[in-house]
Amino acid sequence: MGKHLVMVGGGHAHMTVMVNLRDYIERGHRVTLIGPSAYHYYSGMGPGLLGGTYRPQDVRFHIKKMAEDRGAVFVQDTVARIELDKKILILASGGEIAYDVVSCNTGSTVPADEGAVAGDNIFTVKPIENLIKVRQIIQAGLGSRTPKLIVVGGGAAALELTGNLWRLVRQTGTEAAITVLGGRNFLASMPQKAQLYARKSLAARNIDIIAGAHVNRLTDSRAVMEDGAEFPFDLALLAWGIQPSRLFRESGLPTGADGGLLVNDYLQSVAYPEIFGGGDCINFEKKPLDKVGVYAVRQNPVLFHNLRAALEDRSLQAFQPQDVYLLIYNLGNHTGIFFRGNWVLKGRLIFYLKDYIDRKFMRKFQVSGETAEAAA
Repeated sequence: MGKHLVMVGGGHAHMTVMVNLRDYIERGHRVTLIGPSAYHYYSGMGPGLLGGTYRPQDVRFHIKKMAEDRGAVFVQDTVARIELDKKILILASGGEIAYDVVSCNTGSTVPADEGAVAGDNIFTVKPIENLIKVRQIIQAGLGSRTPKLIVVGGGAAALELTGNLWRLVRQTGTEAAITVLGGRNFLASMPQKAQLYARKSLAARNIDIIAGAHVNRLTDSRAVMEDGAEFPFDLALLAWGIQPSRLFRESGLPTGADGGLLVNDYLQSVAYPEIFGGGDCINFEKKPLDKVGVYAVRQNPVLFHNLRAALEDRSLQAFQPQDVYLLIYNLGNHTGIFFRGNWVLKGRLIFYLKDYIDRKFMRKFQVSGETAEAAA
């Protein structure tokens, strides 16, 4: 007799499962996919979406159609809590869904506590749909001759968004003062050579880089730093770090220090073997993993095998994360930075390499007709 697999979130780590849902259903299992939207946006192409290199339909998967065309049920909702003993998911709408096996790929969010962030001109970079809103606002004009635009964050996301914000402003034929508030040490996680390339690229476009202090709060169109300095702005993008959903901690599941679902080598909860997870929402028990898309992509075949094995009481496969991986960043001016370990390259060919890799990934999971709707 078949069992019920519930997938919470249609993110990168679930793509192989979603494309092959018929494999589960033909074995007699039921599958339900729960997601907050009919679409899932690929965050690796988000900065390019902001800068106009990509249209919304270029960077999203129609997960509702993927599920329903393959015989699964799609529920547009979010999970508020997991009743672990009863094996029931409590939905934000108040509904309930029972499961035999559940897999979580809920991604991550940018923290924006109401006490620290207040203003309708402040946008977190996740969900990616926020970047569409920012693009529309800037294209419409901000009512100032030279609006002040800030990006808050010290990592690669802030770098890519800042560069692509510059590209967007250029497309409008207007001017803006762009500043990145880069924390205490902007791009500290990158090799020194990559940091130098990035800083030079932004400086050449008259983009100011402020480092040495974190932002404490954003309110009344001002960013207030921990050292007391203030920076006025007309629009702010927040890329100051990410955190997993509170779902796991609030449901009483074992989590890592960041609140991510604590999983073993099989991407399986260390306490509840019927619960699995992948991507940014998990914390790998053996060692914390960087929040980079390469891990979610490589978790795809492992989750595909293990979810089916869990439904059928068969042996599981271990996920073996690589220690060194390739990263490429889009600087917004049709150049990119590539590094793997301490090997660093830059230039136009690097941007086109990233573009090729990203488009190839999208084509692999975008079945014909699934993204044909007009841009949002």
